[in-house]
Amino acid sequence: MPLSHLTPADRLVVSFDNALRTLFGKPRGSGRASPAAGLEEAELNPAQRRHVGRLMRINHSGEVCAQALYQGQAATARRSRLRQGMAQAALEENDHLAWCERRLQELDQRKSLLNPLWFAGSFALGAAAGLAGDRWSLGFVAETEKQVSAHLDDHLRQLPPQDRKDRAIIQQMREDEMQHASHALEAGGTKLPLPIRLGMKAASRLMTRTSYHV
Repeated sequence: MPLSHLTPADRLVVSFDNALRTLFGKPRGSGRASPAAGLEEAELNPAQRRHVGRLMRINHSGEVCAQALYQGQAATARRSRLRQGMAQAALEENDHLAWCERRLQELDQRKSLLNPLWFAGSFALGAAAGLAGDRWSLGFVAETEKQVSAHLDDHLRQLPPQDRKDRAIIQQMREDEMQHASHALEAGGTKLPLPIRLGMKAASRLMTRTSYHV
């Protein structure tokens, strides 16, 4: 059923179901194949393999946060068209979630134990952005995706040159994030005040540093 036909209470139920799927099940994506499909596994020494696995764990946690942000915003957005746009973006982010989870399995790394905490905090932020108004909500999306893209650039620099599989995944993720940011600005998103942008950056830094280890 389209989100435009749901009551606010219905949307919260849908969000709760999506949360369970994101954290403990298999969320529904757009069906795109992983960019790493068909590429040969690189020869990595134990230290490189461990580091790459932890980078992908950070990326997986980042996608958990992205799901929560979009779901929170979809639950509180005022315009039905914006809710549908958030839901579509969440589907594409679910592709990223699936790609990262598969790579974690291939690299013998687990998901972050703190993912439920990241999800809860991000959902609350997304819902607050949605309540603040559509222009602020879209601005929040644009700033989030901008910061995520910078973080993915840093990961690309850290990957061993021979690691084509993880590079392909991260490059496609970065392309999608930049597209989401552009769409949000084109739809009327406004630039967030500097204190909010700095606060988002600090929260992101906490998540990435913690997820690398836990």
